[in-house]
Amino acid sequence: MSGLVTNWLMAFLHHLAAFALFTALAYEFILLRQPFSLQTAQSLLKTDQIYGISAVTILVIGFGRALHFEKGDAYYFHSLPFIVKISLFALVGILSIYPTVKFLSWRSSLKQQQLPQVSATTLNIIRRLIHLELAAVIAIMLCAALMAKGIGYFG
Repeated sequence: MSGLVTNWLMAFLHHLAAFALFTALAYEFILLRQPFSLQTAQSLLKTDQIYGISAVTILVIGFGRALHFEKGDAYYFHSLPFIVKISLFALVGILSIYPTVKFLSWRSSLKQQQLPQVSATTLNIIRRLIHLELAAVIAIMLCAALMAKGIGYFG
């Protein structure tokens, strides 16, 4: 019985973190469509922290589920949707580096309650990257649904 409780609890936490990640990313996208202000910059920095915590949580719990719970690594590593899902997750992580570094660079200005100096070009690059991240996260959701139904298993 304890294994069953652990399985559903890990699944719940994994999904909770995934929804938090998507929500944070969508909120960043919405914030970046507004005029750039001190409040917007502060919200972006805080939201990106939630995004990062969610991503790490997804990674830790997800690999824990794949290796120690559910169907085991032999199943998951023979599933094309799982491999694509992990690859897309890595891509999202790479795409998120630039925005996160930029947001973190604003900390000293924000501590002094000053608006960071950010060019329109930089904000456009961040917007595009976050848009790509959102698209990749949606593709990850598709892979998860395919995985759950055993589609693409080649073992």
